Amino acid sequence: MALKSTIYKVALTVADVDRGHYADHALTVARHPSETDERLMVRVVIFALHAHEHLEFGKGVSSAEEPDLWRKDLTGVIEEWIELGQPDPKDVMRACGRARRVSVYAYGGGALPWWKSAASTLERAKNLSVYKLELGEAGALSAFADRTFALQATIQDGQVMLSNDSGSLTVETVKLR
Repeated sequence: MALKSTIYKVALTVADVDRGHYADHALTVARHPSETDERLMVRVVIFALHAHEHLEFGKGVSSAEEPDLWRKDLTGVIEEWIELGQPDPKDVMRACGRARRVSVYAYGGGALPWWKSAASTLERAKNLSVYKLELGEAGALSAFADRTFALQATIQDGQVMLSNDSGSLTVETVKLR
């Protein structure tokens, strides 16, 4: 019998000074059985960075045909395609052909080695941005994950300050491309 996804409810308040986006978002996030709390929280952080009323979570881990997050316009054209981790460069190039803008957020110890090996392939893509996430102490981001939780995200100069009743944490984005 296949394991089912675990559903998380997130009340996310975003104050994005960089983009001038200030809004509350009620998120329902499905955590795949193979996904860690840290990856779940990275998806929430990236949602905050790209927050928009039409931004949605894709199937991500469970499907190669959908990204971790994406935003489509009202006609179904893919405006943004957002991948997390260290995706196959061929899949990223395919996404660049399908979407107007593609962003990849690499994190963890393998982020820079992945980028060094993928950079030559991905340089042709004009609509691609690649970032490395600096998550701070191991496990600190995972501590925010709960089945139901509220989270405030303040974004300024590429830094995401996360806070709730249990504490705060800063996640930094470093642009690689």
